[in-house]
Amino acid sequence: MKINLVMIVKNEERSLRKCLKAAKPLVDQILIVDTGSSDKTIEIAKEMGAEVQEFSWVNDFSAARNFALLQSDADWNLVLDADEYIRPGSSRGRLEKILGSRKGIWLGGITLYDSYPDEGTISISTSVLPRLLPKGVRYEGRIHEQPEGDLPCYPVPLEADHDGYLVTDKGERNLPYLKQAAAEHPEDGYYQFQLASTLRNLKQLKESLPHFRKFYQITGKKDAYRPRGLVLYLYTLLDLGTSQYLDEASEIVKQEEQMLGNWSDFSFVCGLFYMKRVLSDVQRYIELLPNIEACYLRCLKSGERPELGGVVGTGSFKAAYNLGAWYEVSGQNDLAVKYYKQAAKEGYGPAKERLKEVNRSTL
Repeated sequence: MKINLVMIVKNEERSLRKCLKAAKPLVDQILIVDTGSSDKTIEIAKEMGAEVQEFSWVNDFSAARNFALLQSDADWNLVLDADEYIRPGSSRGRLEKILGSRKGIWLGGITLYDSYPDEGTISISTSVLPRLLPKGVRYEGRIHEQPEGDLPCYPVPLEADHDGYLVTDKGERNLPYLKQAAAEHPEDGYYQFQLASTLRNLKQLKESLPHFRKFYQITGKKDAYRPRGLVLYLYTLLDLGTSQYLDEASEIVKQEEQMLGNWSDFSFVCGLFYMKRVLSDVQRYIELLPNIEACYLRCLKSGERPELGGVVGTGSFKAAYNLGAWYEVSGQNDLAVKYYKQAAKEGYGPAKERLKEVNRSTL
């Protein structure tokens, strides 16, 4: 079985060496297509043993990816970006065993851990992405490209860290491509989701809402990106925070709670929703108070499920911290201490600080 690493790059001198060093033990050949670097990217790639070709950029990520894939004769192609690093412990033998265990044509999903700035700290989210492609599979889509067809995707034992969001926000770069793709394919829910998410990340919350609404309207319940899109849609409505937007969030929660209630990311944002709803009009919504506690307890019951995607901590330390905060403001200090300790044990700094304050107040 032959496995190649196939990449497209441009000005990636910061991270390329680290990326290639981590992936090299798993692959037979490294094939890199450069789309116009002006730094030391090509030099580093060649130093690391890669075969490098150049491709004139045509404002289409799939075109570049497919050109790169045409250079490969492997049975399987591992597709990475230069700011993604395979985690230690990955085994070529184990990977081959998994790839050879299924019949038919399918895609291998790797678990990606994305680090991103989050209100002065760094948070991590996970997603399972089809990055191991069998021979002959190609990409489609001008941006946020995906493998063609409707092939099944199954997880494989590969995990990777992604640090690109800590260095640069590609939202401004991607926005024109996404607007063009969404205009060309107005009934494509994936483009509506990506455009809405990008506008949200650029703090254009009101501008993102029509695209979140369209995404919600046209996506099917089995679309893999739908749950994450719904959670981001809810966060956007909560960030806007007016009664009108909370009403909209309420309808989504009612419609989706039964299906998504066992996913910690959804339960977590629901806990935030119920808190904002009560605070918006305590007398009117006082009966929703128990829902706050129930949501965070459900998060902890669901636990961390990186294979389902979502923000790391919503099934553990972040949920425990919010639960501790809920018990603290409701005067249940013993329970507050219990859950703050649970979060602090997992290294969550805000929980350690709250523990100090609670302990001081009880002296």
